Amino acid sequence: MKLKTGIIVCISLIQQAFAQNHLSLQEAIGLTLLNNYNIKLAKNNIDVAKNNVKAGKWQMAPTVNTSANIGGGLQNTFLVSAMGVERTINGAENYNMGYGLNLGWTVFDGFQMYSNYQRLKEMEKLGDVNAKATILNSVAELITAYHQLAMQQKLSKESDSILSISRFRLQMADTKLMLGKASKLDVLAAQVDFNTDTSICIQQRNKAKIAMVNLNKLMVRNQEIEFTVDENTQIDTNIDLKTIESEAEQLSPSLQAALLDINIAKLSAKAAKGLKYPLVNLNGGYAYSQVNNPTGFNQKMEFTGITYGLTVSMPIFNGFLQKQRERNALIDIKSAELNLNKAKDDLRANLLTAYQNYQTFLQLSALENKNVEIAKQNLAITLDKFNLGSVAAISLREAQNNALEAKRRSIEVLFQLKFSEILIKQISGTLNLE
Repeated sequence: MKLKTGIIVCISLIQQAFAQNHLSLQEAIGLTLLNNYNIKLAKNNIDVAKNNVKAGKWQMAPTVNTSANIGGGLQNTFLVSAMGVERTINGAENYNMGYGLNLGWTVFDGFQMYSNYQRLKEMEKLGDVNAKATILNSVAELITAYHQLAMQQKLSKESDSILSISRFRLQMADTKLMLGKASKLDVLAAQVDFNTDTSICIQQRNKAKIAMVNLNKLMVRNQEIEFTVDENTQIDTNIDLKTIESEAEQLSPSLQAALLDINIAKLSAKAAKGLKYPLVNLNGGYAYSQVNNPTGFNQKMEFTGITYGLTVSMPIFNGFLQKQRERNALIDIKSAELNLNKAKDDLRANLLTAYQNYQTFLQLSALENKNVEIAKQNLAITLDKFNLGSVAAISLREAQNNALEAKRRSIEVLFQLKFSEILIKQISGTLNLE
């Protein structure tokens, strides 16, 4: 009864794990690019930067304002003329109204407008670079998670294959016991090993399930959806360090962002210097106003006309704030240049580390593949001898464990190699996003 229960449980788990809808890597990347929250937020930041550039362009244009007013009141007035004549007016109503159109245009501000506009354009480029970095990191995380699930699927299948041998051994032990050719101890030992392998199978299934939930989360879809992924992992074995470093200098988002930060700091310094130059404004307008006052000398007045003028202002002294702004702007440029040098050093160190891991796992993968073949041969020979009764069950168990461990190491090393390849391409900006 225990045997049948164990078999049913594991077969059910395996069927659940591998009988679901299939998801290709390209489909997973497409869903991530469409749904991932970080990518959507990055695209929103791009839209904000574009809007700022449009607004900055119009800051160099004239401004036009219109205004209107109306008012009035009721007055009680007592008047005495020079001739001594007295006059009383009660409830006299007066009112005034007017409207106008005003134009203002800053024609020179020490090139601040131009510098600020160029800075906004550089910030738009920076937004594009940051968005690229976000997309790159999100896709790299997705690809890593995809292959993580593939690894757990393969390990699950290997656990199942080992379990099938334990199942066969248990069946043989039961049969021999019934025929009087084995003891109860042999059956109990086989049952313990079968239960152990069933437990491994269940735990491996759980790891695959967790990896599947994580992958669904990255694609922003129902996390209970079950599916399978491609297990045929393709490895790029031709990565060259010099080539990848050269490409990274052109494509790395971190370097591109650092270069743009220098340009932004320089443009901010230009804008700060512009504050010490004269400010020239042109202004003009048209106005109409009307005043009605029944108690005044002129009971009704109307005014129409245009106005124009030129205003020039020049800062003379502001408590040395101007010098402080310029000094701070120069410090910001130096800081941006230091950040660029740091970004270059970090990039090279990260690439060297990732490449060293890549080379190491290349060597280990070849070695572990050889171990798998040796362990397979050993298991096959031991199984044949066990069937003939020439080796004990403990030898078969040892061969089983060696085969499973060799295959597990081979699979894990293969995927560690893939993860190091993904990391190299992520750092250098050469990762394929399609």
